[in-house]
Amino acid sequence: MANDLFTSMHISSAGMSAQRARMDVVSENIANSESTRTEEGGPYRRNQVVFETVGVKSDFNSVFRGHISGGNTPQSVRVTEVSKDMSPFNEVYDPTHPDADVNGMVKMPNVNTIKEMVDMNSAARSFEANITTMDASKRMFLKALELLR
Repeated sequence: MANDLFTSMHISSAGMSAQRARMDVVSENIANSESTRTEEGGPYRRNQVVFETVGVKSDFNSVFRGHISGGNTPQSVRVTEVSKDMSPFNEVYDPTHPDADVNGMVKMPNVNTIKEMVDMNSAARSFEANITTMDASKRMFLKALELLR
């Protein structure tokens, strides 16, 4: 039973780590939403986090019991990569801008701050849900210890 509680806490902590990484990337996107010059050249290109499910490592006995009873291996999450959003840049007419082309058009980052704020809110809610799950696991673990006294 203790192994199952630790597994649930591990899953919750992995979820919190993944959502924290997502919030970091969203913050970077918002901070660079007006950056028309980068070290690579050109405007800032939006980043996005790619998640992947991974099986939770358990002891042999737990895995064996899971396969015998037909249960599934618990799944967790991790960040696989941070990729560039290849959608086109936004173009704005501003002939006075130092990065304007001969037609007065400026390529702006492909960052939509409203979408980024929605992503940030979603990541924050997911983070909070994982905290709630971890707290519930902790309460169950403490209750089990009380029963053993």
